[in-house]
Amino acid sequence: MLLVTVMVCIGCLDDEDSCSGDFIIREPSDFSVFADCTSISGNLTIACDSCIDVDELYSLTSVDGYVNIEGNDVLTALYGLSNLTFVGDCLFIQRNAVLDNLHGLSNLTHVRGILIIDNNDALTSLYGLSGITSQVYSLNISENAALINLDGLNALTSVDESIVIVNNGALTSLHGLDALTSVGWGVVIKDNDSLTNLEGLGNITSVVRSLVIMENGALGNLDGLNGITSVNGSLWIGYNGALTNLDGLSGITWVDDDLMILYNDDLPDCEACDLLDQLTGTPLDTVVQDNLDDTCTPVPAGCP
Repeated sequence: MLLVTVMVCIGCLDDEDSCSGDFIIREPSDFSVFADCTSISGNLTIACDSCIDVDELYSLTSVDGYVNIEGNDVLTALYGLSNLTFVGDCLFIQRNAVLDNLHGLSNLTHVRGILIIDNNDALTSLYGLSGITSQVYSLNISENAALINLDGLNALTSVDESIVIVNNGALTSLHGLDALTSVGWGVVIKDNDSLTNLEGLGNITSVVRSLVIMENGALGNLDGLNGITSVNGSLWIGYNGALTNLDGLSGITWVDDDLMILYNDDLPDCEACDLLDQLTGTPLDTVVQDNLDDTCTPVPAGCP
């Protein structure tokens, strides 16, 4: 949860229809200051228990700071933000109980900071984010119970820091990230109970730090990671109860730090040993344990 301390700014409109300072909307009457406002030089937070829409923000085209849309219990639509094209810092969309789409953000092209979509129980689609073409610093999609896929992020080509996709119970596919070629730090895919494969990540070729695939109960394979050739940090594959093979890692020839393959109940240990065989170097630490017990014939040379 993002904690912010900010005052409602009233009467801060300058001659160019730009509002100066930070703004927070806690009730519908707070929108009145935005009647002629086209830009905000600071941050915008919408945290309104009784706001059904944000139509009063229709003139707004840019926010130099962050935009935080959080804890709006009855908010159903963001169409009032349909002219917003630029967010200079982070975009947070969190804990909006009945918001089922992001279509009102369809003209947004630039988010310079972290993009977090978190804990929106009714959200089924990210299509409203399809205009974001610039790289974002970090992408976090977590705890959106009804989200089925990531379509809507199709224009996103790079992430400076990390991708975190955690605990989206209905998520079956990562399609929507197909244009992504570069991740500056790491990828974490964890606790997505309906996810069956990792297709959608196929254009990523390297991970600078960590690749973590854990606790995805329906994940049967790692197809979609075939383009990755190196992990310059740690590779963790664990607690994926339906995982039967590591064919999706066939392109990896280098793991610099820890290699952990453990507690995958249907994954033969031979699969892990075959992966070790294809590496050109030796990871700093290797643990292969509590996967499906089998007998490797012949025993791969890389098996610990």
